[in-house]
Amino acid sequence: MKLGRGARIALSAFGVLVLAFVYVPLGVVAINSFNSDKTFGWPPPGFTTQWWQAAFEAQGPRDALLVSIKAGLGATAIALVLGTLLALALSRYDFFGKHSISILVVLPIALPGIVTGIALQSVIQNILSPVFGISAGLFTIIVGHATFCIVIVFNNVTARLRRLGGSLEQASADLGARPWTTFRRVTFPLLRSSLIAGALLAFGLSFDEIVVTTFTAGPDSQTLPIWIFNNLFRPNQAPVVNVVAVVLVVLSIFPVWLAQRLGGTDATESRL
Repeated sequence: MKLGRGARIALSAFGVLVLAFVYVPLGVVAINSFNSDKTFGWPPPGFTTQWWQAAFEAQGPRDALLVSIKAGLGATAIALVLGTLLALALSRYDFFGKHSISILVVLPIALPGIVTGIALQSVIQNILSPVFGISAGLFTIIVGHATFCIVIVFNNVTARLRRLGGSLEQASADLGARPWTTFRRVTFPLLRSSLIAGALLAFGLSFDEIVVTTFTAGPDSQTLPIWIFNNLFRPNQAPVVNVVAVVLVVLSIFPVWLAQRLGGTDATESRL
């Protein structure tokens, strides 16, 4: 279908407005991180790097960054293992309840984050803490993030498996290779790029998660987004918050960009 010149102009203008609505505020935050005025007067009366120096010297953001990295790596590791196994099982085998399991796997990312957070907090307070002695902390953050990171890896691997089909694996089996050998020499090399893309996207999603983290984090396990939220309305911390926000945006963009470069369309499909 061909669009008229007027329709193309209207769609282009609408697209520019949407992008501006999303990215102009990010640009304002980046500029304010160099604003010499502590009250963020606009336009900035001058520029300084003192807020960046203060942010790198502050202990709170560094501790929160370390917790975010640990949580992201832990959730990504769990998501890679479980998401890949689920994708292989649901793509390569037929069994009773297959479609129901597929819905249950994808459901966590479709649910509102606050619902997932409340459910996880209830499990922590009523089961994990009194029965197993596991209180809210880094472990519960990792488990909470893994619930939706699994979906990212699952969708990514499933998309790749659907395009590959099963002919190469069947040929490997016909030549006498055992299932593990087939996976190691045929399936895994073909899935490698989608696994890397899924892992990067899962880490990026975990790194900037705040809703579920609010319900699963303990007092000594503050992630970087939680630190930003808690210090957002403190006048003395506002300039440092802008710097940390800029760093968080950059760190979140990189894995998504790299995932798209490595996984191509798989990276896009995993977000749907």
